[in-house]
Amino acid sequence: MFKIVFGSLLTVSMLTLLSCGGSQHSVDEKYYLVATNVKIPYWQQANAGLSKAAAQLQVKSEMVGPEAYDPKAERDEFKRIMGKKPTGILVSVSDPAVLGADIDAAIAQGIPVVTIDSDAPAAKRLLFIGTDNNKAGVMGAKVLVEKLQGKGNVVVFTIQGQANLTERLHGYKNTLEAHPQIKITEVIDMQGDPRVAFDKTKEMLEKGSKVDAFVCLEAIACPEVADVLERQKATDKVVVAMDTDQRTIEAIQKGLISATIGQKPFTMAFTGLKLLDDLHHHPLVPLASNWMQDSFSPIPTFVDTGATLIDKSNVAQFIQQRDTETSK
Repeated sequence: MFKIVFGSLLTVSMLTLLSCGGSQHSVDEKYYLVATNVKIPYWQQANAGLSKAAAQLQVKSEMVGPEAYDPKAERDEFKRIMGKKPTGILVSVSDPAVLGADIDAAIAQGIPVVTIDSDAPAAKRLLFIGTDNNKAGVMGAKVLVEKLQGKGNVVVFTIQGQANLTERLHGYKNTLEAHPQIKITEVIDMQGDPRVAFDKTKEMLEKGSKVDAFVCLEAIACPEVADVLERQKATDKVVVAMDTDQRTIEAIQKGLISATIGQKPFTMAFTGLKLLDDLHHHPLVPLASNWMQDSFSPIPTFVDTGATLIDKSNVAQFIQQRDTETSK
């Protein structure tokens, strides 16, 4: 009888523990993702990853930030979030010079901060999760070499001062050094405004500028480039895009964009929240230590979430995977 009663009590206890699932979590735990251009599909995918991780851990999460590219507005939002005493913060750093001091201030207050997508390596963030942006540039440059058959003039659209885009450009330039007949003739700062990409592309075509290829180092320029090329019936240009905006995907299907380098914002946010949760329940002491230089650090400096080259050969597969995940 004792064995039966004891066994029953043990079973009940185990079921109780299992039913708690995330019993280590409190109702006050809330994690934030701070970014810019938060309405674009890229960040909606990230928010889906954030929400999925939060649901699994039974914690709260929220993505915040300006709807346009605005580093100062992002800094204001970051400061507002700090005032709410968040459990942890993920942040995509639009401008390290603007946000670096606030990241350090959050760490000083004991708030774990992890950068995703775009880093601030000089700040005291704990680690960076995202694409190896130099490799992404190399990947794009190889498409240029193949499509241009080793010769042509290239125009690049970027946003000056954003570290991840600078690294991508380095990847392009370093790869193209071995192909001197492919020349980057102009690098245009489109300042986070897609209209700049549209207007500049239109202007170059109307002037008859010798441009064989367009490269976009961020997500919102190349859909505008493709739009102009379609209107001007200049569909012989090579276009290498970045990320998986719906208009980019549609332009690949139409043959207006040669390929795009798809990052994994879903994975960045999903992994980021889980790491923040672990850092909250197993805090680093001291949080402000230089973990990057510690040979026995319990955390990595960089988590590479990878990138995928998407072109006509695999665009249908990407659409199926995206629709399946975002509909959950």
